[in-house]
Amino acid sequence: MRFRDFGTLLAIGLATASIPARAQEVPPQEVPPSPYGPKDEIGAANLITPDSVLKATRLVKTGKTYPLGVPIDKNLPAFRHRSFHLTNVQPNEAGGSSLGVNKFTFNDELVVGWTGVGTQLNGIGHIGIDNVYYNGNRAQDFVSVEGVKKLGIEKVPPMVARGVVLDMTALYGGPVVPEKTEFSVADIEKVLKMEGIAIQKGDVVLFNTGWLELIGKDNEKFLGVEPGIGMEAAQWLADKGIIAFGGDTWASEIYPAKDGREFPVNQFMLAKRGIYNLELIDSRALVRDKAFEFLFVLGQPLYVGSTQVNINPVAIR
Repeated sequence: MRFRDFGTLLAIGLATASIPARAQEVPPQEVPPSPYGPKDEIGAANLITPDSVLKATRLVKTGKTYPLGVPIDKNLPAFRHRSFHLTNVQPNEAGGSSLGVNKFTFNDELVVGWTGVGTQLNGIGHIGIDNVYYNGNRAQDFVSVEGVKKLGIEKVPPMVARGVVLDMTALYGGPVVPEKTEFSVADIEKVLKMEGIAIQKGDVVLFNTGWLELIGKDNEKFLGVEPGIGMEAAQWLADKGIIAFGGDTWASEIYPAKDGREFPVNQFMLAKRGIYNLELIDSRALVRDKAFEFLFVLGQPLYVGSTQVNINPVAIR
């Protein structure tokens, strides 16, 4: 009897040992309720108020504007399955014909593409934890093939806030931050000190890594690895009360994650804290002008039921 019990224990031990180490190390995760109530669908965007907007507008000193989006075409590298194709159509104008006595002609464009190509706003309904999304919303209750019934991008108010850009290339001393570099809290604090600014509640925080310089030169590397924040910095930024984070990479976090997880920073920021992700933000002109704080303005397309959308936010100095 004892022998059989020992054999059973040995078998269990061997079976447990065969489980990948990281699967044992990752603790169960739960999506907490929103601090803004059970019906909340906009997360950290609740921090955008008339008072916060007025305060942010006082940052404008010169009136200079900076487009932060990158141009999108079929050649722009995109995450895994995503693509973008634009077709120009001239309806009823075949053979060079026109309409009306005034010979009216026009161009129309048909886009077949993913909303997650190029500079984009990732909403809090985009990333979940085991099919549970922000504020405890279960996929089976709100996700359909025609879009989400909750947490859609159309619910997000205009994002008008103080923006800050952290030039990580200045810290690492080169035009492009080395791949797989994880930004620590100490790194972030060093750059903030160099720039003479501090992160405040309600900010949009962007990282400049120089990674956009790879587009068209080394697309494989651009998509395969990237520098960025890890979980330590994500927790620190979230506790500062920011409304959005992002930068000039396609995931806005170190990739691949060092512990084998899939996009843990995005999971934490979006699903747990309701903080938005802004990807492929072109901050190069801001860095050249040393415009490290500015008025950030975003009015995204209101695609009902989408969890992400192409954008071209504007910084005003």
